[in-house]
Amino acid sequence: MENLDVVVLRTLQGWRAAGRRALLATVVRTWGSSPRPVGSIMALCEDGAVVGSVSGGCIEDDLIDRHTRAYAQAAAATSGGAHSIPSGPPSFVKYGISADEAHRFGLPCGGTLELLLEYDPDPTLLAALIAQLAAGRLMQRTVRLADGAVTLAPTQAPEDLAVDAVQLTNTFGPEYRMLLIGAGQLTEYLATMALFNGFAVTVCDPREEYRGSWSVAGATVVGDMPDDVVLAFKPDRRSCVVALTHDPKLDDLALLEALNTEAFYVGGIGSRRNNEARRARMIEHFDQTEASLARLRGPIGIYIGSKTPPEIAVSVMAEILAVKNGVTLPRDMEVAQAKNERELAHNDPGARVCGVG
Repeated sequence: MENLDVVVLRTLQGWRAAGRRALLATVVRTWGSSPRPVGSIMALCEDGAVVGSVSGGCIEDDLIDRHTRAYAQAAAATSGGAHSIPSGPPSFVKYGISADEAHRFGLPCGGTLELLLEYDPDPTLLAALIAQLAAGRLMQRTVRLADGAVTLAPTQAPEDLAVDAVQLTNTFGPEYRMLLIGAGQLTEYLATMALFNGFAVTVCDPREEYRGSWSVAGATVVGDMPDDVVLAFKPDRRSCVVALTHDPKLDDLALLEALNTEAFYVGGIGSRRNNEARRARMIEHFDQTEASLARLRGPIGIYIGSKTPPEIAVSVMAEILAVKNGVTLPRDMEVAQAKNERELAHNDPGARVCGVG
């Protein structure tokens, strides 16, 4: 599943390339609580089709009524013609100014948001923006408010939406990426959740017996050694790397390579004891220090008492999304901290039945 912004832009471009009228709505300001953050976008076609969202649905319904059905009904009554999306320079519209409007449009108590509506965006420029995003580039899209003229420019770092009396500038980034080491059952659940959260998912496992039974559509599966895959993957600030095999031969080197990148999240599955052993191995055999391993997460996930693969996947995905969104979780939600506070016993590894010491 593509990044939601890319889905909106790609759908809008398709409508416009086919000669259909359409508008692009962008959340430019919010006051109080709001359902969607500043920078969120949606597109509306002349036939009422909508992609993306700027609210919980009520504002979308109002835009459909105002810019398709209501116009069409009025035009048919007066001239027998059809009128759909208006034209001209961009315009601003506010929702939720009064308590009654906030209730009507499903906004939280006291919530107000302002949208910029762009009419009939240029399909050629939309295609150019989509192509740059598909190539992994971070792009700024600037709209001149006087006439709706759009300019595109690459940028090095994500920036908040900016709007003034002259122009609006919104930053669009390539989709987030997730590299999963190991193609086991937990990976299937985590990959599925990552896909519907807009991540592009790559799964690496050199073990044919695991790759052969992989069954999650939409994920790329590769069979090279994990550390080589990390190097080829080139993790950036919109990437995360998660090791899930429990096998040090596969996990450790991949995690070490990932720590040398800008990946926003690097972590490995395992119990408290296993993660302590992993850190000790890395310090003893790979010249690591506590400082160089500071970004290495483990045990990964947030503490929800998870036991089964799908529950563990929920726990891990929640932590990844929190880090991605810049949310600092309380320490008592960390798996190790929570288990220590509850005085839960370490997993008993039992007697070794295979492998070497």
